[in-house]
Amino acid sequence: MQQDLPQGPGETGESSQQLPPKQKNEVLEWLKAIAIALVLVVLIRWLLFKPFIVDGPSMKPNFHTGERVIVNEILYDIRSPKKGEVIVFHVPSEGRDFIKRVIGVAGDKVKVEGDVVTVNGEPVNETYIQGVIDDAHKNNSLYNDKNFPNEKFTDGTVPEGHIFVMGDNRSDSTDSRMIGYVPLGDIVGRADLIFWPVKDIELINH
Repeated sequence: MQQDLPQGPGETGESSQQLPPKQKNEVLEWLKAIAIALVLVVLIRWLLFKPFIVDGPSMKPNFHTGERVIVNEILYDIRSPKKGEVIVFHVPSEGRDFIKRVIGVAGDKVKVEGDVVTVNGEPVNETYIQGVIDDAHKNNSLYNDKNFPNEKFTDGTVPEGHIFVMGDNRSDSTDSRMIGYVPLGDIVGRADLIFWPVKDIELINH
């Protein structure tokens, strides 16, 4: 009479390494979730947000060369830029992108006299640079201590479909005073977050 002998590892009808159906389904669900998350990250990265590297002193004291910022590319598809917001935009004549602050929007009459910027006859409350302006005045000097012979827009009305921008570092900034009004179509987006260096991580106050 033949007896059934115990079967060793690997000799059974099913491999001992196989996962139960329930566990296999859980693994598949996790893989799907990870794949979807990766796709979303890529879409968000390329379609909604864009990194930008600050290059130059034009936005001191609030931004410095080498800082990385996250630019929100979809915001201005929903609404127009507002005064005080920091934006990144294309400058075709320069072949690169600039980062500046919105001073005036369509219909605004902008005037720049020394350290006083007025929009529609009212001085702009520039809290973001008031400290450095006060420091300059204590030393009997202007923060905007340079004359720009090529300034074209110290006193003018922003046309429809454009904005007027200036750098926070008024004495060392190529902005609407030289390059003119910025078309809305050239705007990349709003700078929303400094994410590098780590010690400087912060949400940008507009």
